[in-house]
Amino acid sequence: MADLFHECGIAAVYHLKNAQPTDFFPAKRAELTSRLMPRMLLDIQNRGQLAAGMTTFDPKRNQLIDTHKDVGSVTEVFHLNQRDAYNQLMSEYGGPAAIGHVRYATCGKDDKSYAQPFERHHIQKSKWFSFAFNGQLANYQELCQEILSNGDFHLARETDTEILMHLLSQELSDLRNATLLDVLNRVSSKLDGAYNIVFLNAHGDMFVARDPLGIRPLCYAIEGSLFAAASESVALANLGFASENIKSLEPGWAIFIENGQLEFKQFLPTAKPKRAHCFFEWIYFANVCSTLDDRSVYMIRKRLGEELARLETVPTDEDTIVVPVPDTAKAAADSMAFHLKVPSLEGLIRNRYVGRTFIEGNTSRADKVRAKYTPLPEVLSGKRVLLVEDTIVRSTTMKVLISQLRERGGAQEVHVRVACPPIIAPCFYGIDMSTVSELFAPKFIGAGEMTVEAEREMADAIGADSLRYLPTSSIARCVDLPRSSLCQACIDTVYPTDCGRKLYQLALGNADDDSNPDEGRTYDMPLVAART
Repeated sequence: MADLFHECGIAAVYHLKNAQPTDFFPAKRAELTSRLMPRMLLDIQNRGQLAAGMTTFDPKRNQLIDTHKDVGSVTEVFHLNQRDAYNQLMSEYGGPAAIGHVRYATCGKDDKSYAQPFERHHIQKSKWFSFAFNGQLANYQELCQEILSNGDFHLARETDTEILMHLLSQELSDLRNATLLDVLNRVSSKLDGAYNIVFLNAHGDMFVARDPLGIRPLCYAIEGSLFAAASESVALANLGFASENIKSLEPGWAIFIENGQLEFKQFLPTAKPKRAHCFFEWIYFANVCSTLDDRSVYMIRKRLGEELARLETVPTDEDTIVVPVPDTAKAAADSMAFHLKVPSLEGLIRNRYVGRTFIEGNTSRADKVRAKYTPLPEVLSGKRVLLVEDTIVRSTTMKVLISQLRERGGAQEVHVRVACPPIIAPCFYGIDMSTVSELFAPKFIGAGEMTVEAEREMADAIGADSLRYLPTSSIARCVDLPRSSLCQACIDTVYPTDCGRKLYQLALGNADDDSNPDEGRTYDMPLVAART
């Protein structure tokens, strides 16, 4: 697993009063809809382990919408290991509608006030709302400056979530008798980047929206009286929805539930819709059980392994084995081994109980990797190892793993195979890699193409006998989408939005500035420098 993190995941669930109940969710339990939310968030916790939360709606309580959130895993936040505490929490936050969120911070601090959903209280029910979003606003700093130019406005947090809350509040206040579609349309016209949103107000109205480029995935399902949506299909499948009822929401479309009626509506329509699905969702971030935009995550990773096998030149014999870096590289490794006719063995075992704990202190990343992975000498000793990884970002993890395979595992040779092209540019749409200088590959190839000489130098740098990446052309082929429908900016520097392109120029300037060795994250910096 590469040292790389996603920003967050979102979910929503609603009991539709006028619909027929489902077999797995009878109408008599409508008041307990919110009990489904922790289950959904568990299934998408791969998208964020820093914080979790939910907002529920119940017209029978004084707090028409109410939010529970905290720093910690879904299990910790919702007391899933404490039956009495969990039941009390679910009783307090019961209701027919809920939205939820899991967070990893690419923007903002690691405390409870940054956890989502964000709730805004108001005496007017249409202006009392809560929302959560998955993605990142590339024009965050521009929006900050615009808001703060009004001396009467103040931003309490350093996060684009608060920007979005301000914009939603402003449109709800400025537009008299505005529909939720009007509000979403006006807010979206000001945004650059990735933004999937779940929204719930004190009337019990909800919308679930996917940004017009479709950068991040968003799935939904309707079955009988139950509507649900989540960042990944696995959360819906595990609730019991039939696979044929689970679909991806089209980019630029939203699902509105108002007055108990569900409707699909397009916002910000364009004559020629452009798509920019993040390829990383399939090859790295998403749960291998998920299907995103009608494409199986598992099958795509399997095809990546086939591509690796097709390119392999190292001679194979009875002492050759393929070893995946747990866990996201396993499908590619198994597929590669099958086509090479060599064993795929788990020579590295991941300790699943090592994670975010208070005892880490100032432990280095290398020490954390040693604690997280255990090499098996019984599998590795004397072997030529084809070590399959899904991606290399900063290279710290890979260096330690190779060292451990040799020193503790007794591997004779270690050949690294990466089921992804080199990461040569930052992401400004929700993945935690914002600067050029933190990346491994640009130090050897800049923003150019891979060469045999560069691969040899990179192998030496990480201590491998050889290193091979997939070519950029493999991605569209494996995902089975045209290049024009994918965001591949981190591997080809072609950003799908104006502010993404500006931020990349700023990132290049920062990387070349020797007087700024400790540069911060690029999207925390004003875009003024990128325009000059």
